[in-house]
Order: sequence, then structure tokens, then C-alpha cells
Amino acid sequence: MTALLLTIFVLLLVAGAPIAVCLGLSSAVVIVTQGLPVSVLAQRSLNALDSSPLLAVPLFILAASLLNATGVTTHLFDLVRMILGRIRGAVAQVSILVSLIFSGVSGAALADIGALGKIQIDQMTRQGYKPEFASGLTVAAATIGPIFPPSIPIIIYASVANVSAVQLLLAGIVPALLLTLFLMIQVAIIARTKSLPRDDIAARPAEVAKKAAISFPALLAPVLLIGGLMSGYFGPTEVAGVTVAYAILIGIFVYRSLTLRGLVVALRDTTVATANILFVVATAALFAWVLTLDQVPMKVSGLLLGLSENPLVLLLLVNLLLLVVGMILESIAAILIIAPIVAPALTMAGVDPLQLGIVFVLNLMIGLLTPPVGMSLYMITIITKMPITRVIAGVMPFFLPLLLSLLVVTAVPALSTWLPNILMN
Repeated sequence: MTALLLTIFVLLLVAGAPIAVCLGLSSAVVIVTQGLPVSVLAQRSLNALDSSPLLAVPLFILAASLLNATGVTTHLFDLVRMILGRIRGAVAQVSILVSLIFSGVSGAALADIGALGKIQIDQMTRQGYKPEFASGLTVAAATIGPIFPPSIPIIIYASVANVSAVQLLLAGIVPALLLTLFLMIQVAIIARTKSLPRDDIAARPAEVAKKAAISFPALLAPVLLIGGLMSGYFGPTEVAGVTVAYAILIGIFVYRSLTLRGLVVALRDTTVATANILFVVATAALFAWVLTLDQVPMKVSGLLLGLSENPLVLLLLVNLLLLVVGMILESIAAILIIAPIVAPALTMAGVDPLQLGIVFVLNLMIGLLTPPVGMSLYMITIITKMPITRVIAGVMPFFLPLLLSLLVVTAVPALSTWLPNILMN
């Protein structure tokens, strides 16, 4: 059964079919050929969508779209430029910090690139940075978003791995800050060795204060979101709803830039993005059910535990698996297929579920930078109109801080578990 399922899946994938079609059609063929009830197709797909944490997904996408429509990303970019001053490579450092700030709302790498990519790349190339470097840094910095709350991949992982979504979102804060630090160190090293340009901005204290006042409502959005999670009064869905309401209020009454047309566009974009994600969720659940029916999770658990019972060794093996999977599978589909198979075995071996969730998502975010299915690479090529080979050349130096972050988060469980344990206790 599993052999037939995987064969059809790979053939459809090679033929260029969308990932949701590959998952759903291969599962449907196996169910029909094995004489299973056809009603399972609808039942399992709908059950996968009947999940409270998944309600947060469209709301966070809408919040990011609304804030982007108000133009707050430009204000944030200018403010951080003014604060950093004229250090060498300042605009590159600003790109990383703004990605961290904006990730406190967007929750997705592609949303980060869509909102900030053109601003970041245009600013860097205007000051003399090579387009390859600007594109590579933008893609690498976008990996912060899916680690820092409100991460959409983390919410989806929590829903399929039976982990507290709130705790897992809080677990991503320290690893995201670590990733930001490593990227900034890498840029600082490149700035010295390659003599990166200095920023040409010159702002007086009064101008900085004025820009800070303008940006304050936007900066308050991630504070509101993370504070709501830390307080324990809100779950991911409630926080997402509050963030949407806040984005509408500041867009209309503070920035006065959110029009009815902008709201309609944001709702339309949210509907399309949510439909794409939930289509994958539904079909991947069907795919995973067929694998479970053939006892694949139990067999994989036995195989992994037979290789080693050391949690660190098992995590390293899963890292290798996920880095390869991330090259060929879209990240959400990979979470939905792989997590139910490997998570029980690693949890049984003593790996903390929170650490495993962060390691899982970080691996797959690195996969967004690797061909042939590196969605971040393709999105940047659309924005910059550069050949993908040049984009890949630009992102290569940034694999070092990304992989180093992954290694540290894998080796030090406390980086993922300390903050949620302190706050939730």
C-alpha cells in the first residue's frame, strides 16, 4: 500500500502537479484500489480542518496584509535606519532587524518577503550593494518569521503533533533571536571583509523622535501579540483576532491609509492564501492516514529507536532527513506528512516536544532556500527579475548562520524550552 502511494505521489510531483493534488490524488487512488470506503476521502479531509488552532492561520495572514496595506513597513525600515546610523553595512543590518519586527505579525516567510523584499532590495542596491547579496540576505532574513510568533508553520505543527500551540509559539522566541544574532554577525563580517557601503541617512534626534512616534503603533502590534500569549488570557486564535482588530483600527484612525479598497484587497489575498494552505492541510491529512493504516509510523519509530536511543543522535538524524525533505516538499506539506511519523519516536526517546517542534520548523524554513522547491527563491526572482542561479549564489554565504543556528538549537534544548516553561509555570 505504501509503495503504491509513494510511487503515484512521486510521479505526480515529477509531472509538475501542485503538491495538494499530488497528496490527494495518490491517496484517493490507494483508497479506491484497496477497496476502502470512498467516504473516507471527505471524512478525513474535513476532520483535518476541524481544528481550533487552524482558525488562527487566516487571521494572522489578514493581519499581515492589513498592516502592509497601511504602509507601516516603510516607517519601520526608516526608523531602524535612523537608529543604527552610518555603520558599515547598516542597511543590511536594518533588513535583518525589520524582518524580525515584521515577523511579529506576519508569521510566514513568504509574507515577509512579499511585504519587505522590494523595499529591502531596492534600498541596498541603491547604496551600491550587489543585487545577489541583497536578494540572498532578504531570503535568509525571511526565515526568522516562521520561527518567531505568530508562526503559521508552528501553529500547523502544533495541531498535528498534539503540542500546546501557545507553548510552541513561545518556544520559538529565543531561537529566532539567536538566528537574528547569527545573521547580523555574518553581515558584520562581510561588511568588514568586502567593505560594504555605509548608510547615507543623516537624521537629527528630533527627526528620529518624530519617526519613532509615527512607527510606535506598528511596533506595538507584535508587543500586543506576544504579550497576549505570555499572559495566558489568549490562545493563538484570540490573539490573531485582536491583532486583526488592532490593524484595522490603526490603519483607519492612526495612519488613515487603510481604505475600503485596501481592505477588500487584503481580504481577497487572505482568502486565496488560506485556501492554498488548507487545501494542503486537508490532502496531507488523507495522505498521512493512508500511511498510518499501513503502520508506517510504528515501523519508522521502531527503525529510529533501533538505530539509537540517544535523543541528540536521533535529532541529528531527523535534521538530515528534514533538510533533504525540505528540498523537494513544500514546508507545510512536509510538516503534515513527516511530523506524525517521526514525532512519537523522538518523544518516546526523550526529546522535548517543544524543542522538536522548533527544530522541525527551522529545518523546513532552511528548505525554502534550497532548490528545486525553494519557494522563497522563486518569490525573490519574481520581485527582482533576476535568474534563479544568481539568487542562489547570493544566498549561499547565509547558509552558515542558518545551519549554525540549527545546530545550536538541536544541541541545547533549553533554548526552546526555557521561556515557555518559565512563563507557563
